[in-house]
Amino acid sequence: MALFGALVSAALLWVFGRIAQPWVAVGWVALVPWLRALDGAASPRAALRLGVAMSVAFSFLLFGWFPAAIQGYAQAPTVVCWLIFVLAAPVLEPQFITFALARHLAQRGDRSRRLVPAVVGALVYVGTEWALPKLFADTLGHGLYGSVYLRQAADLGGAPGLTFLLLLGNEGVCAAWAALRPPGAASPGRPEARRLWVPLGTVAALVLGDLGYGYLRLHEMQARRAPDTEIAVGLVQASITNYDKLAAEKGTYDTVRSILDTHYRLSDALLAEGQPQGRPDLLIWPETVYPTTFGSPRSPEGGEFDREIANFARARGVPLLFGSYDLEDGREFNAAVFLGPGTRGSRPEGEGRIEFSTYRKTLLFPLTEYVPEWLDTPWLRAWFPWTGTWKRGPGPRVVPFELRGGRPVSLLPLICYEAIFPGYVAAAARQGQAQGTPADMIVTLSNDAWFAGTPAPRLHLLLAAFRSIETRLPQVRVTNSGISALIDATGEIAVATNMDEQVSLTVKVPAGASARTLMVAWGDWFGPVALAAGLAWLLVLLLRARRRPNRD
Repeated sequence: MALFGALVSAALLWVFGRIAQPWVAVGWVALVPWLRALDGAASPRAALRLGVAMSVAFSFLLFGWFPAAIQGYAQAPTVVCWLIFVLAAPVLEPQFITFALARHLAQRGDRSRRLVPAVVGALVYVGTEWALPKLFADTLGHGLYGSVYLRQAADLGGAPGLTFLLLLGNEGVCAAWAALRPPGAASPGRPEARRLWVPLGTVAALVLGDLGYGYLRLHEMQARRAPDTEIAVGLVQASITNYDKLAAEKGTYDTVRSILDTHYRLSDALLAEGQPQGRPDLLIWPETVYPTTFGSPRSPEGGEFDREIANFARARGVPLLFGSYDLEDGREFNAAVFLGPGTRGSRPEGEGRIEFSTYRKTLLFPLTEYVPEWLDTPWLRAWFPWTGTWKRGPGPRVVPFELRGGRPVSLLPLICYEAIFPGYVAAAARQGQAQGTPADMIVTLSNDAWFAGTPAPRLHLLLAAFRSIETRLPQVRVTNSGISALIDATGEIAVATNMDEQVSLTVKVPAGASARTLMVAWGDWFGPVALAAGLAWLLVLLLRARRRPNRD
């Protein structure tokens, strides 16, 4: 029956994981069956078993699409991918294990009250997610995105802060259930009123407090919007993927030729007269859309393509931001290229004052993009030829840029995987403020074609939306095959394309309406504080338990 509680909670979290308004309420009760099972754990070993069971069940139900995605990318046997995934579940979701153990030990050290073990367990849960970063940086608080009000508190402690509230809410419901049906009772009894209404009142206070803050913050951000500061940004989603396959079929030159011609055509459609959104001030193409080095050509043909892209921006009179590779001292980087007139801190590219600068991706996806030098051996390359060769960039930054007509703007660039890390994005925003060039918007170039046909592209989009809430910056997201989007400073996805859709569109970004946030000021602070507080509190409880006689 204890394992059944873990399965029921995992199933409820799967419902909550749909991240939609009707299912947000499920998050406040989803963990209760598992918590009740943990209440009955007779030993730390039993609590650990329940933690492992929850890790496996959660990984299987919410990320069961991942083994198939890896199999499609690496061409490894399906059985092997699943076996590795199941065995790695405790590593992928370790917070359930540390939570179960910390909560159980706290109960042994503080049997007189339920609140203390609940808080200690929640602190350790959130702290574990910070100390042992997960592959997808997922946390329960992301499920509250479905409520426009509840998600606004992410500008205080990020999604981990929302996770903390959810854990306490579940503990409150669990305490009320325990008051109605004590362990071992065959049927509900008549609980003492205080034991029932205090936890339920606590849950109500958490929910109403979050809603109230969200209501005030939402209306504050809406009042800051100024239509006269909008920036027209052209997004190009060509839906061209699997470059390696295209190159094998058509040859490298013809593949690059086809990719560029398609992006020229879709961009020209936005620049044509009579467009309802007007002429864009900036054109953006997605990650690695130009699948070779820009500015350091490897062949005469590469040099011709470089000049052609620069001439395109010059002839159209519009700056261009696009994904490419960058090369320095034989080291290759995944990069975003800022190409246009007057790019400050830039390198010249031909005549006509067309200049460019680059931002190099720092946070690379493990193995598929980046292999640490200590692990990068001929043996590894022989056995896993799909491992990546890119190097890590120097870190987050804000890039001053000039739009069409010379209007200055400061862009906070992110490339794909970087958008899921709140501390990285907050550091960039904080750096821009310190240097006197506060960011006007986040610009994310991404390629989610790896996970086509799975929930991953939508999950990636929602995680990126939290970065806008935390920094109170609008965000333009451009992908190769979807989902490209405009996200405002409240996290609302104002415009979104469909997956596998070839489309170009102009969006109006409400720049200049940002507000200072605790997340930008302190970074990803809640996780380390929670870990330190949770472990210190647990240590005190255990020492206290050792000093008093065992009355069990």
